Amino acid sequence: MKHILTILATLSLALGSSFAGCGKIDTDKGKLKEVNTEAKSITVVVGGKEVKRTLTPTSKTEGMEKLVGKKVVVTSSHGQVQAVTAG
Repeated sequence: MKHILTILATLSLALGSSFAGCGKIDTDKGKLKEVNTEAKSITVVVGGKEVKRTLTPTSKTEGMEKLVGKKVVVTSSHGQVQAVTAG
C-alpha cells in the first residue's frame, strides 16, 4: 500500500509541474525609437523611459522599419519580441 501511495504522489507531482508555465506577456505602448538589425534589438520610448527588447526569428515585425518615430504596441515575453504593431 505504501508503494502505491508513493507512486501516485510522485506521478501527481510530475504531472503538476509539467503543466506549469510562465505565460507572462508584456505589452509596451510607446514610440519606436530605433531598430538595430545588427544587434537584433529594438528600442521603444515608454513613459519617457527607453525600453530595449530583443528580436527573434519568430518575431512578427513586417514593415517595422516604417514605424520608426511612430506609436507602436510591442508584445514580448521575457524581453523577446513576439510582435510589433502600429498603435
